[in-house]
Amino acid sequence: MDLHKDEVVFRDVLGVLDDVLTLGGRAQRFDRATPLLGSLPELDSMAVVGLITGLEERFGFIVEDDEIDGQAFASVGTLTDFVERKLAA
Repeated sequence: MDLHKDEVVFRDVLGVLDDVLTLGGRAQRFDRATPLLGSLPELDSMAVVGLITGLEERFGFIVEDDEIDGQAFASVGTLTDFVERKLAA
């Protein structure tokens, strides 16, 4: 992926995080190293389901149950990497 597309995916992931978790714009200050699961109080187990659904809707892919684990939600960067892998598949 080219740098521009990577940036677009990153910004779109931030948008989904902000919308699904109702962060009121806070996600726009996140960078790739920002920790998520276990560090962001709004991201609990129920919110993970909503976040997966939001990513599926925004990016037009389907996430199978066996494709994802907690590591994908470790940080903004790992979540963006997961989305980029899905888009490349």
